[in-house]
Amino acid sequence: MQLRFVGCGDAFGSGGRLNTCFHISGRAANFLIDCGTSALPALKRLEIDRNEIDLILITHFHGDHFAGLPFVLLDAQFSRRTRPLTIAGPQGLETRLGQVMEALFEHSSKTKQHFELNLIELAPGRSQSFGGVNVTPYPVVHGESGGPFLAYRVEVEGRTLAYSADTEWTETLIPLAHGADLFIAEAYMYEKVVKNHLSLKTLEQHLPAIGAKRLVLTHMSDDMLSRLDDVPHLAAEDGMVLVF
Repeated sequence: MQLRFVGCGDAFGSGGRLNTCFHISGRAANFLIDCGTSALPALKRLEIDRNEIDLILITHFHGDHFAGLPFVLLDAQFSRRTRPLTIAGPQGLETRLGQVMEALFEHSSKTKQHFELNLIELAPGRSQSFGGVNVTPYPVVHGESGGPFLAYRVEVEGRTLAYSADTEWTETLIPLAHGADLFIAEAYMYEKVVKNHLSLKTLEQHLPAIGAKRLVLTHMSDDMLSRLDDVPHLAAEDGMVLVF
């Protein structure tokens, strides 16, 4: 399996990094996790074929994880996509997507696509398969507005990928990422504990219990980015490719 960080930044573009969007591909699987505002130009810059993407998983409805969808969908419409596309995310997905599309491009939510578009709402603890991609959502803690908030454990082509999404420390991160081949974890702050976000030092306290085989840090603020020389873990960069 290959993971490409289309964007790994926070909501404020710290370090000049783009909004969150991960591209995962394998022998047959081809999907995105999150689709922040900058996703479409980043996908094009990296020459990732959007028409080959079958599935987009959304963790929550903040703009840096969700607001790229109207651009991706309109691009698919105007490029005459015919391949079906599934978008899966928290409860309220269909309503929120319609709202953001209308806010950005009036009447776009009512335009009939040239391709089959399936919107699937996911519930914590209830696994769902999308072709060969098995997704188990876990609830995480990231405030009030923009939720529900989900983290994902994804089993695909014999590998397991876990993604914390945006969250403060919660015990559900242990089963989420336990024994995963790759754990993508938010490390918003280096040491300071802030509400609704995870610090590296807090995460490190729980890494033995999590027991993931490989860790990569993402969604880092300027505070965290300024300390990367002191960090013994792999930190994501826009465009970085990992094989797991």
